[in-house]
Amino acid sequence: MSKLFTTLSILMGVVVLSSNYLVQFPINYYGLSEILTYGAFSYPVAFLITDLANRFYGKFVARKIVYFGFFIGIIFTLLFSTDFADLISIRIAIGSGVAFITAQLLDIQIFDRLREKKWFIAPLTSSFIGSTVDTFLFFSISFYATGVPWITLSLGDLAVKLFVSLVMLIPFKILLTISKPI
Repeated sequence: MSKLFTTLSILMGVVVLSSNYLVQFPINYYGLSEILTYGAFSYPVAFLITDLANRFYGKFVARKIVYFGFFIGIIFTLLFSTDFADLISIRIAIGSGVAFITAQLLDIQIFDRLREKKWFIAPLTSSFIGSTVDTFLFFSISFYATGVPWITLSLGDLAVKLFVSLVMLIPFKILLTISKPI
């Protein structure tokens, strides 16, 4: 378990770091610049990682991966992605941390309570609820009263996150099929 634990934890940190960086860039095509950022595409992978850890090892190990990934993600974000002269950059780091830890721990609890249902109920429900909480916490903390159109950005990001969460059911099912969860 230690190799998979380490791999999932590092992947979680990479997802947090890349999402924190990518959320700073709106998609400037097709009139999406005020409703969508690139971070919406990478962040749902964090829920896949958490849900896989929860399915295979249970909620206690999943929490450890979230805490470890949180630590890695925040440290790397502070070191490589935060411009301390820019208030928005600092707010993004804070918003990311608060939203991530809140949404991931909520995801773990919801998944654990639904784990005995059909294979897709727990990951889909927990990811949808976790993504919604994460999105609105992150965008409100990071961009409220900054002039950034955070409400429309959060709604656009949430729509993509929910779609990507739905697509993440495919690798989730494949991994369930080739491995034995607890």
